[in-house]
Parts: sequence; C-alpha cells; structure tokens
Amino acid sequence: MIIKVVNPNTTASMTRMIAKAASAAAGPGARVVATTSGSGPASIESHYDEALSVPGLLAEITGGEPADGFVVACFGDPGLDAAREVASGPVAGIAEAGMRAATYLGRTFGVVTTLGRATGRTWELAHRYGVAAQCRGVRATDIPVLDLEADSSARARILLECRAAIETDGAEVIVLGCAGMADLCADLRRELAIPVIDGVAAAVAAVEGLVRLGLGTSRIGEYDRPPAKPYRGLLAGFELGGGPGAVTRVR
Repeated sequence: MIIKVVNPNTTASMTRMIAKAASAAAGPGARVVATTSGSGPASIESHYDEALSVPGLLAEITGGEPADGFVVACFGDPGLDAAREVASGPVAGIAEAGMRAATYLGRTFGVVTTLGRATGRTWELAHRYGVAAQCRGVRATDIPVLDLEADSSARARILLECRAAIETDGAEVIVLGCAGMADLCADLRRELAIPVIDGVAAAVAAVEGLVRLGLGTSRIGEYDRPPAKPYRGLLAGFELGGGPGAVTRVR
C-alpha cells in the first residue's frame, strides 16, 4: 500500500519533517511517499495562500507515482473536496482527521495553532466536521509557520498554550493545528500527560484504515468526477477529460 502525503506549500524542509511523522504512523506494509507542491506559497497562512495552493496540491494528487490513498498535510484542509473528486483513492485532511480522532479520546479537545488569523478557519472546520461541541477553544501561538523550525522559543510558546487549553478551557485532548508542529507531538504528549494529536499521523492512520477495508470515495453525488470542460490560461493544464470516471494527469 502506498499513501501519498502532499505538503501543499513549497517548503521542502517542512515536507521532510512531515514525511518523518507520517512514516512513523504508517503500519506494516504501508509506504509513505511525501511530496512538496511544485507551485504556490512557501507557507499557507491566509485565504489567499490557501486558494493559490490548491492547483499545486491537485497536480501532486493526480500526478507522479500512483498511490492507494492520500493525505492533505495542511491544517486548513485546502482543496480537500476537489482532491476527493479527482484522487484515485480516499483522501483525508489533517484537520478533519486530527479533530475526529480527538473525539475518540476525550469528551473535549482544544486546538493549538500558529497565527491568530487562523482561528476562525479552524472553528469553521470544527463546525463542518460536526465536532464543534467538543472543541473547547482554538488558541494561537502567533508563531508564523516558517518560524516553527527556526524560532528557539516555539516549543515553549506552544507548550504554554497547550497548558492554557487544559487548565483554562477544559480541554482533555490537544490537537496541534499545523503540520509544522508534527515533530513536537511526542515531546508534548510526555510533558502534558494527556493525548496530543498530530493531524499528519492521524490522517495517515485514517487513510490506511480505509484502504485496508477496501473503501474509497463515493462516485455518486457530490464527489463524482468533475465534468469535462475547457480550461484556459494558466490553468489550461488542469483540464479533465477522457470520458466518465476518467481524469487526465494534471501537467
């Protein structure tokens, strides 16, 4: 089984860290292939970034080495619906997987993320995924995504917000709200002595389970293949075709 984990930003060092977390979560017989988007922003920290990350994400989903399942490794779950329409196997976003996993482990959870401007999007996703009632809060560290690797104070600031989520908000489980925090998960779990969830690992486990069960995305209704039509300009290479159920490789 091959699980492709796509980093929708263009920062290769983050992909390497994501790959390590994803590979550690994969079970026997599952191989993780981590890829970096070939186009788009260096990090995804705004709606603008998110929108412009989607073409590169979809190119990785539909191109390259064939895979049995896919993970979108950004906590905003950019392009998740579109990816499900065109992917050859099941697709999980790390926000959805992380928050759903949290509900298995405690009555309540809290999300600790990067910038304050991301909190509204996280709440929006919690409502969409039906877990907002269990979410006790979304706390921001105000650390830019690309500073997670370079800022020596990042771990301490994340830990501080995790403690506040537990002691002030009443969270029984912590969900880390950025793929760039994946390498801190085990350390924070030991420090806090409660479940701390990295969405990358949770999404890999979810996709692997679906593949092992022989389940894929439904092709009736909303996630049926997109209808073929002309695309022009910069997106001409994303035109789909080949008849019902077929998707040409995005160039």
